[in-house]
Formats: sequence, structure tokens, C-alpha cells
Amino acid sequence: MAKETELLFEEKQYIGMNRFALLRRIVIAVFCFTAYYWSENPKPVDTLLIDIAEYPGNTSYGRLFFITGLFVLLLSGLLLVVLHMRTVLQPGVLTIDGFWSARRVRIELSGIRTVRKVKLKPSLLKRSVYNLHSRSRIRFYTHGVDIIELETLDGITYRIGTQRPDELYRLLQAELNQLTGN
Repeated sequence: MAKETELLFEEKQYIGMNRFALLRRIVIAVFCFTAYYWSENPKPVDTLLIDIAEYPGNTSYGRLFFITGLFVLLLSGLLLVVLHMRTVLQPGVLTIDGFWSARRVRIELSGIRTVRKVKLKPSLLKRSVYNLHSRSRIRFYTHGVDIIELETLDGITYRIGTQRPDELYRLLQAELNQLTGN
């Protein structure tokens, strides 16, 4: 195999695997199915802590809630197989390829000053990003809190999310040491 096409590292991240977005979609689906059940059984219910009143609306809306809940679950299942980004490390080059019409980002390792392994703060509102430019940082991540931070000689910082941070960090360090002759 030629040195240029040799894969040192490859990782695919799927957009539906973002844990917090998946949790939000499941909560919406559970709400829809609960509203459907409540519309089909509109009589009041006495529980130990709270009283659930009679269903206030037209019971035909229950079918709409049921269809919406099914749609949300089907969408969640579909997003589990939609590729968000693919990270490939080859000798001297790190390539990040996005989904559909997103541009491929090619980072030459000869222009990298430092490599760090960083943990992000967990957040319920964190969304998947690809090639997001903000304050001299370019971000790529789908889910998780582990990222590899690459700082270029120009002062630009690349933050690349990965599910295997130790392996990618070790391989990037080895590649940088090989390029600099250390």
C-alpha cells in the first residue's frame, strides 16, 4: 500500500448519536404518546401525589399526537445512520469529511504547533457542529466530551471531537515527532 493512502486512524460519527439531542427527541415522543393516551382515556385520574384532570380538548387530536410521536421516533432512528463526519489520519495529513455538501477539511500536520487532549463541559444544549468558525477556533464534533485540540503555527485552533481520544492523540503525537525528526 502506498504511504499516501495508508490509513493510520479512521472514525465515523453519526449525527443521531448525540446523547442529549437523542434524549430531547425521546422526551418529546413520550410526551406525544402520553397525550395520545390521555386523549383516548379522558376521565380524571386520582393518584397519590397529583390529580390528573379530564382531557380538555377534542379526542380526535389524540391521533395527531400518536402520529407525531411515531414520526419523532422514526426520525431518531434514521438519524442514527446519517453520517455527520469522518475523521481520517494519513501520514502527514488529517482529513475531516462532512456530510452531503459540506467541504472536506484537510489539515497538514507540518503546520501544527501543539496537540492537546481536552475535555469539554457536558451540556444539555450542545449541538453537533462541523467546520464552525468562532474566535480563531474551528470546531468539529458530534457527541461526547473528549476532543483533540490542534494549534497551528498561524494561531488557529482546531477542536476535533472523537470517541477515541487517546488513540488519536498518540497517533498525532507520533506523526508530529516523525515530521520534526524528534
